[in-house]
Amino acid sequence: MKKAVSLMSGGMDSTTLAYMLKSQGYDLHLLSFDYGQRHRKELFVAMQLAKELGADHDIVGLHVDLEEGFLPLAALLKGSSLTDEAVPVPDGHYAEESMKQTVVPNRNAIMLSIAYGVAVAEGAKLVAFGAHSGDHAIYPDCRPEFVHALNHALILGNEWADPVPRIEGPFLDRTKAQIATIGQGLGVPWEKTWTCYKGGEIHCGRCGTCVERREAFRLARVEDPTKYIDDTYDPPAPEAS
Repeated sequence: MKKAVSLMSGGMDSTTLAYMLKSQGYDLHLLSFDYGQRHRKELFVAMQLAKELGADHDIVGLHVDLEEGFLPLAALLKGSSLTDEAVPVPDGHYAEESMKQTVVPNRNAIMLSIAYGVAVAEGAKLVAFGAHSGDHAIYPDCRPEFVHALNHALILGNEWADPVPRIEGPFLDRTKAQIATIGQGLGVPWEKTWTCYKGGEIHCGRCGTCVERREAFRLARVEDPTKYIDDTYDPPAPEAS
């Protein structure tokens, strides 16, 4: 059976991707990352979803307590609201300029490089992640140019491997609403996925990712089973400049 290593956050995109790869006959190894994010709940959600898929799953620990001089990764990746408690998670539409506060420096390069190493070690042909077209403006490491360049660099560094894995982002030209449509057709259990960046017990309904999640379900005309603290917050999308 062909094998794939796929990044798994437990959100709509990565979960839909995992279900899609499973439907395509891939033997899945899903990787989640503890990098000191405040929404660590996503790790436990990813674990449960992996069990439902019957997929191998590992959480890669990049966040450790201070001891013996070790420094947690989050302490170095300062300035992001996801890893720095001093920076609040912004509310508003996902396309707002303020959402750049959620950028974690070099996050996808770090995660994909580790996943690529796992793929080489396990003889997997594919490394996949669920970035989509709506991510491009906010997260530079979700752009097709970045994926192409990183793929090229990692292939050069692992030419001895057999097979030589490739990195793919099947949703790079898809919207979040299109992903919702695809996931619905695959039977993704939306109520078990996690999106919110604030890390509470239920989705806040106000952060950029919650707003984007609600918007995606609405545009796709897919029922949203998610419970939100605020299910009425609906900021307008900023006008294109």
